Amino acid sequence: MGREVAAEAQLAEACGVDAKTVGRWIASPTRIPHARHRWAACEALGEEESTLWPTAVRSALKTGPDREVIQVFPYRSAAPASLWRSLITKAQRELTFAGYTNYFLWLEQANLAGALRRKAQTGCRVRFLIGDPDSSVTRAREAEEGVPLTLSTRIAVTMSELQRLRDVGDIEGRFETGHVNLSVFRFDDEMIVTPILARRVGHDSPMMHLRRAQDDGMFDRFADHVEELWSRGRNIWEVTEHGQA
Repeated sequence: MGREVAAEAQLAEACGVDAKTVGRWIASPTRIPHARHRWAACEALGEEESTLWPTAVRSALKTGPDREVIQVFPYRSAAPASLWRSLITKAQRELTFAGYTNYFLWLEQANLAGALRRKAQTGCRVRFLIGDPDSSVTRAREAEEGVPLTLSTRIAVTMSELQRLRDVGDIEGRFETGHVNLSVFRFDDEMIVTPILARRVGHDSPMMHLRRAQDDGMFDRFADHVEELWSRGRNIWEVTEHGQA
């Protein structure tokens, strides 16, 4: 009993509520906490929202054209890190990281390199679409953001991490600049999309979690966008070896 009380107190602190509130969540499974409290609880417990509050997920199911939208977050930083880890872990065929720097992934996902190596070794295609650090597009966006940790510095972190995975044949990387204002991350038939707002960095921008449910829907359109940019991109290793980036 004492351990249960202590656990409830810890969860309450993580969610920013009192222990009695957590007790009511447990005593009444049909009681659905506010969305921000559900996200905080999922992050603290390392569980999916569908596991802890399936009713909340079912009530959000849609049947119209927007049924591919699973969740939305006002800020990327509001999404639990466990969501990203779950999507990476479940993917079997394709992992595409088309963020301009992809910098945050290496900070927020423990041993991401090891996870990607294992995925590639079991036949999963892993791709990184990265902004060209020396392009005029990158420089213009750096000036707009006006933050000390520049885009080119963040790109350099990703390049350094990918260098350690260069021996894995199914991990690819290309430079492109057409996604400077739109990050798309694909995990088989699920996707995270983040439109980058003016003067905002990625973690401060809104985020959508999509799941493919139809032909030519939102998922397919974002996927086609990434494929077009990928087809125009330059192999990061060929560019760096020739001293062009």
